[in-house]
Amino acid sequence: MSAASAFPNMASIGELDPLTAAIPATKVEMTVSCRNLLDRDTFSKSDPSKLFPLYLSLGSHLYHRFMLTEVIDNTLNPDFVRKFILDYFFEERQNLRFDLYDLDSKSENLSKHDFLGQMYCTLGEVVGSPGSRMERPLMGIPGKNCGTIIIKAEELGNCRESVLLQFCGNKLDKKDFFGKSDPFLIFYRSNEDGTYTICHKTEVVKNTLDPVWQAFKIPVRALCNGDYDRAIKIEVYDWDRDGGHDYIGEFKTSYRELSKGQSQFNVWEVSHMLINFTVAIDFTASNGNPSQPTSLHYMNPYQLNAYAMALRAVGEIIQDYDSDKMFPALGFGAKLPPDGRVSHEFALNGNPENPYCSGIEGVLEAYYRSLKSVRLYGPTFFSPVINHVARYASLVKDGSEYFILLIISDGVISDMAQTKESIVNASCLPMSIIIVGVGSAEFDEMIELDGDEVRISSRGRFAERDIVQFVPFRDYVDHRGNHILSMARLAKDVLAEIPDQFLHYMRTRGIKPNLSPPFYSSKPLSALALPAHPLQTQI
Repeated sequence: MSAASAFPNMASIGELDPLTAAIPATKVEMTVSCRNLLDRDTFSKSDPSKLFPLYLSLGSHLYHRFMLTEVIDNTLNPDFVRKFILDYFFEERQNLRFDLYDLDSKSENLSKHDFLGQMYCTLGEVVGSPGSRMERPLMGIPGKNCGTIIIKAEELGNCRESVLLQFCGNKLDKKDFFGKSDPFLIFYRSNEDGTYTICHKTEVVKNTLDPVWQAFKIPVRALCNGDYDRAIKIEVYDWDRDGGHDYIGEFKTSYRELSKGQSQFNVWEVSHMLINFTVAIDFTASNGNPSQPTSLHYMNPYQLNAYAMALRAVGEIIQDYDSDKMFPALGFGAKLPPDGRVSHEFALNGNPENPYCSGIEGVLEAYYRSLKSVRLYGPTFFSPVINHVARYASLVKDGSEYFILLIISDGVISDMAQTKESIVNASCLPMSIIIVGVGSAEFDEMIELDGDEVRISSRGRFAERDIVQFVPFRDYVDHRGNHILSMARLAKDVLAEIPDQFLHYMRTRGIKPNLSPPFYSSKPLSALALPAHPLQTQI
């Protein structure tokens, strides 16, 4: 089911860019909640009505196409039922902005409503957060605590069934002093971390203890994401005009209990990938004197050099999947102070015991400092930095972590035989290698390492799988000067193979990370093939 068919007023994020619309993408469903919002109404609580997650196209600073939540009256802690369906691309930076408003009229002019706060993030940050749940403060009103926003993401299953349900109650608790209760139901599906996500809310049935709610059609995916045994929690409340609804009770069930008699089969899926990202930068003399404009390491005060552009392009996407954003950054091919010894594996921050840098900005700062302190020399050895990362990757055998090494270099590889052997050895580890070639060299050896044409081998032993992706940076230089677009294209191409390389590693070893409960299905029900009578459940 597309986003447009699930929510008629919403457009799929993937439809915004015709260049990406044809690329297979993972469908991600986002649920939004807020806590402790500002109260902007004098005689009642705020009515947070409009939440705008907007997509920032690559190479642009313009946000496109907002999507709206429903209106929730008189609450400062809303849990929005309407979901946002997005096409998720691992290799792209998908920027989101959330704006929250208190509805004060029917006007579509935002200036007519009270602004409650906003939050910026990327889709990668949401997916890469523990449990794919991210909580951040709302900002935008100076001197005010605007509360927090909670974003929960979940990959949508392939289940396309819909079901017609009807619920009724019998002898519910009386909550109103001068009359009977006004009951309504809230449905939640369970998450793997034990929390619950709201997925449906019924209408209010006024002044009765024996309500019969209207039948409603709902995608099975919304109730349980295709897992028939996933817990479904249903809460019953007595509606109050001021938003302080009275709790009546709750019960738990599952779609299997509701529907009965389903056939079953098991599948597994990757729901979270913990990435360890390492950078290795070529400091050999063939790059040219960093103080000269002809050098690939030249520190131009007005724009990034090729090394910095490649690092930022790839790193800014990768860092969204690392919770602490601390990255080891290495250099190779330089003479180090104070004794001038040549090193092919040195820490850019000068601390070999702790080579970690804080975020991509920290890596860039360490890179620039190293250019001022080391002497570019040679030769160009790749194997030491590959072996460095491989040592850590060899310690992880359960599929919980994956290692990515980014090597940025300008030319001929001096230890080709040893590099091939290192790659063949690393091909059986949870590890991928990205090589970005900068400058005008032919890069024949780097193309050979890529292994797209011929699987790389060493001493008669072939690599177990392809783990190397090589791209020449010059192919991504925008001659019109649009460096943002160049970086986006580069990142997209070098990262596109990472998910498949990761999955290939897991499948060949029979590793089932984040094993989900058994997944069940039955023959799909089309929209025109619903049961003749709705499933009826009495509370």
